[in-house]
Amino acid sequence: MIIYESTKEEFVGDVINEVLIERLYNSYQEKIGRTSKAEIRSWENSLQKMSNVMQDDDIPKDAAVAIEFNIPNTSKRVDFIVAGNDGKQDHVVIVELKQWETVEKITSRDALVKTYLGGGIRETTHPSYQAWSYAALIEDFNVNVQEQEIKLKPCAYLHNYRKTEEDPLTDVHYQEHLDKAPIFAKGEIQKLRAFIKKYIQVGDQNNLIYQIENGRIRPSKSLQDALNNMLKGNEEFIMIDDQKVFYEDAFHLALEATRNDQKKVMIVEGGPGTGKSVLAINLLVNLINQELVAMYVTRNAAPRNVYSTKLKGDFTKSHIDNLFKGSGSFTNVDENEFDILIVDEAHRLNEKSGMFRNMGENQVKELIKGANFTIFFIDENQKVTLNDVGSVDLIKKYANEFDAEVISYELTSQFRCDGSDGYIAWLDDVLRIRDTANMHELGMEYDVRLFDDPNIMLAEIEKLNVRNNKSRIMAGYCWDWPTKNRKDVNHHDITIPEHDFGVSWNIENTWAIENSSVREAGCIHTAQGLEFDYVGVIIGDDLRYEDGKVMTDYTKRARTDQSLRGIKKLAKENPEKAEALADPIIRNTYRTLMTRGQKGCFIYCTDPGLQAYIKERLEKVSLYKKKREELLYLVDEREGYGADVDGED
Repeated sequence: MIIYESTKEEFVGDVINEVLIERLYNSYQEKIGRTSKAEIRSWENSLQKMSNVMQDDDIPKDAAVAIEFNIPNTSKRVDFIVAGNDGKQDHVVIVELKQWETVEKITSRDALVKTYLGGGIRETTHPSYQAWSYAALIEDFNVNVQEQEIKLKPCAYLHNYRKTEEDPLTDVHYQEHLDKAPIFAKGEIQKLRAFIKKYIQVGDQNNLIYQIENGRIRPSKSLQDALNNMLKGNEEFIMIDDQKVFYEDAFHLALEATRNDQKKVMIVEGGPGTGKSVLAINLLVNLINQELVAMYVTRNAAPRNVYSTKLKGDFTKSHIDNLFKGSGSFTNVDENEFDILIVDEAHRLNEKSGMFRNMGENQVKELIKGANFTIFFIDENQKVTLNDVGSVDLIKKYANEFDAEVISYELTSQFRCDGSDGYIAWLDDVLRIRDTANMHELGMEYDVRLFDDPNIMLAEIEKLNVRNNKSRIMAGYCWDWPTKNRKDVNHHDITIPEHDFGVSWNIENTWAIENSSVREAGCIHTAQGLEFDYVGVIIGDDLRYEDGKVMTDYTKRARTDQSLRGIKKLAKENPEKAEALADPIIRNTYRTLMTRGQKGCFIYCTDPGLQAYIKERLEKVSLYKKKREELLYLVDEREGYGADVDGED
């Protein structure tokens, strides 16, 4: 969808005659149905600047101009487009417009800068990266661009920004992105004109804007091939046993639904370590290879960042990022806009979207509406905030609203915690999440250790991490996550003074795979949905052992934690309800953290009572194991399994 389309001559005339804003407003109302003239006028300065740029006789009068092109299947909008031909080849110039005046570079992270946005200094994507990623997204999914070989040329124009001698925006740290999409600043109007004139020397003779707006959406062959090559041989995503059986069922059901235009919803329930994320990634890649428009969706950013990075190989990560979406990206989705939406961690879905939770109706409903086939991977015992509304019942409710067939599936085989269903059952009993018969047995050999000193636990995690960078420290959200010092690993957010212990919360979104992050602690929001070999979990003061019971205390949660937002107000009005809501959130948080390790979980508790309680439980495990081994030995002896082949001892 395009808000405004014209020739260069008409665009300049509309600006000069002061009718552009009115036309934009009318078009916006007609096509989207909601905006204000004040919002439209916020573009006026930028569009006036672009009019000045376009007033060059060497830019053809019949070059096509478009404003606010909504890239299909996304919420992304291209600010300004100029289309034409260089005499040999069709080109479309994409211009990302910014009204920024100042920028701070961030050298510790790729393609991010700081600038004034939304009333404060915030991190955001570098304009070059943003412009280029939009071009990459169109190239990857627009059939007309692929087949007609329309060349996209992105750039950014910061008309209020004055470059300096050692400019942060053009620092060498961003060179890769600047090479793909140059930056033009205040006083560089001639340079921007030269960039446009290099590619637009003849007007738009092939209706390029129409071709882009109406091109069929299909993943490009290059994207398919790249994804397929990345998946092959990648140990992170190999399926085994029951995973492969389920994958084949889900894959063919998705193909059937999309090709026969039958709306279906699949609900896949599975506990920690049942391989939900591995299945989700395999389905994403292989359904795209069937020329279907599929997206991987999670509420949490951490799994998206980690899996897209692991998957990218040598391919440019921006292409891969476009396949990974947040659950709040579908508030304005059209019905069946996508072929398939693969929703991981569906228990984390929220009702409303947006920073202020004021957008959309319900994320579950929007996801079902948006695709022919929607698959939800869910574990209701991993709800860890008051805003988590994803449930099997809610999914079924909205599936029924859209007359979608519901297919239910359960994953039972454990691939985490050394395949030990016994450990999961034991942990649930220890945390008093549910009564289990497994009070004293971990099942298979799973490495559970309790440490009296968090420094020793961290040292052991560091030692194990040397093997393959798959061991991490995690903590309950009982320490504030300050906005200052966020880039200083030596700043200790989590402190335990009696042991002279201190670490920072994780710095990078890719904490789970950055080798340097082993001395940083992840919280529930950065660890959920991921897995490691070994995890060391610091249980904070929100969980303690008192009067023979495992108790929760939401008042010990950090002020910066949004998981229990609003609980204090509720506690004043209805303390019993507040306690009932907060209690499972805290228990589920630690259950989730303590099931991230495939081979082992190490534990340190800040509460001495809880430390003693878990020590006692582990001692009973050891005693039970010893007695069981003795009993099995006696049985073997009695039945003669201890004798040699001659029948002699």
